[in-house]
Amino acid sequence: QVQLVESGGGLVQPGGSLRLSCAASGFTFFTSTIGWFRQAPGKEREAVSCISGSSTWLAVADSVKGRFTISRENAGNTVYLQMNTLKPEDTAVYYCAMLPRLVFGPTCPQSSLYKNWGQGTQVTVSS
Repeated sequence: QVQLVESGGGLVQPGGSLRLSCAASGFTFFTSTIGWFRQAPGKEREAVSCISGSSTWLAVADSVKGRFTISRENAGNTVYLQMNTLKPEDTAVYYCAMLPRLVFGPTCPQSSLYKNWGQGTQVTVSS
């Protein structure tokens, strides 16, 4: 059974940092793609960053480039999203999702291609 469990969200002041974790299980991690998405109230879900299970490929959305970093735990099946210099417009529910194949290209695959999703973790950036 595929499971994706996000953690690490919370309330942070503008300019602060958070690290989100996505603990994955129940599938072949090495040949999958993991993506981080976010959805703010009244807005469409958008891709933030994604990485191959082999860590040989990743993509980052222009809106967070230079501030957010995606990485994978070396010996396990956890994907992290390090978020620095957070802005109020980063406020959203953040989800991780799994696409059961490797992809390559300049951007993350669209959300409809991902087969499994976590429950989400709220990130609120406010003073």
